[in-house]
Amino acid sequence: MTRPSWQIACLGVALGVLVSACAPKAGLPPVPGPPRFPDFVPPAAPADLAPPDVVQRHDAAWTSLQAGDLRGAERQFAAVLKQLPAFYPSHAGLGYVALARKDFREALPHFDRALTAEPGYVSALIGRGEALLATGDRAGALASFETAVAADPGRSALRERVEILRFRGLQDDISAARQAAESGRLAEARQIYERAIAASPESPFLHRELATVERRDGNLAAALVHAERAAALDPNEPRSFVLIGEIYEAQSELARAAEAYASAAALEPSDGLSEKIEALHERAAFAEMPAEYQAIEQSATVTRAQLAALIGMNLDDLLKRARRRTSVVMTDTRGIWAAPWILAVTRAGVMEVYPNHTFQPNAIVRRSDLATAASHALSLVAAERPRLAAAWRDPRPRFTDLAQGHLKFPAAALAVEAGVMSPMEDGTFQLTRPVTGAEALAAVRKLKELAGRTR
Repeated sequence: MTRPSWQIACLGVALGVLVSACAPKAGLPPVPGPPRFPDFVPPAAPADLAPPDVVQRHDAAWTSLQAGDLRGAERQFAAVLKQLPAFYPSHAGLGYVALARKDFREALPHFDRALTAEPGYVSALIGRGEALLATGDRAGALASFETAVAADPGRSALRERVEILRFRGLQDDISAARQAAESGRLAEARQIYERAIAASPESPFLHRELATVERRDGNLAAALVHAERAAALDPNEPRSFVLIGEIYEAQSELARAAEAYASAAALEPSDGLSEKIEALHERAAFAEMPAEYQAIEQSATVTRAQLAALIGMNLDDLLKRARRRTSVVMTDTRGIWAAPWILAVTRAGVMEVYPNHTFQPNAIVRRSDLATAASHALSLVAAERPRLAAAWRDPRPRFTDLAQGHLKFPAAALAVEAGVMSPMEDGTFQLTRPVTGAEALAAVRKLKELAGRTR
């Protein structure tokens, strides 16, 4: 029986649908949708790099990648490269396929091949940076990203990421360097700081930190270079100048050290810095003094010339304010190393010239001589600071070997009462006992302290 025409038509449609449902899907483009890897940078092909059909197959491979078909994308990129091995965008494409699989080390050679062909290829630079970052090579990643920003300055998001990486890397490096330094691994700390400075050369903080490490390791010349660089980059930071001062002090360049401390004190005054500066000035002055003066502290005895120099150096201002004698004639001080100080102390009346017009600079100083000189100096202090001197008025200490009626008792009593000298442990004063260098220095330092006190 013959079927109606409409039944034949319906049967044809059904067969068509069945055949269509059973037909293979190969060759059909992926279903469009949101990209699976939106942060990946498309490896675009520059104009005239390849024929249009090659570019189309490359673009189709990228579309497969973003659809999640990694295997298909890999086959397509490989096919493009088989057809045209110099088509470097597909090398970058294979690198991104490896990135999508998290095969970060596998991705690197693909990006490197693309960059060998075109060193400024931004897509490969960024992909390579991502792979390096994932493998822990932050410095390499940062360098790759920086090259990409230089090639394409308009990538503001990438530029921000570079700054974040720099900051995070700097923080990590500083922590690691400080830990290494604290553990005594100075060479390791130096390498980390040098790497950080290479990434951020204008950081005064990093230069100061490295200078500290170099100083600890005894590399004073290198330490000074970095400390001065830190001060030049930030001239308002006192810590850099303090560090410069410490380095100069370690090099025994005392005048330069004092100058650096003074620069720090000008920015941030402190008692500690003032004391450092004063001590350095004293050390610098001491270093310039004759050997006879420098030997005083360790000497078992001191000469009158040495005592005159001690008093002249330490009480210079007090002596200059004292009423000077009209003339002092001495016949034995010409050419003596301490001649200027001998003249100063005799003109101020602190030390005496003998009746025969000699000073006897090489004579040994005894405790009676020191007490006499101290009492004369205390008289000058008392004239300027009467309230301070009230505590010394009418001193009457007891000495088992020195009666109050003795000619030298007033000087000895005043020196002891003011704290410039002390009796011996057995209660004696011992007028004729030679004075040691340490005793003379202690007495003069006490006089200097009293002369410097306020009224």
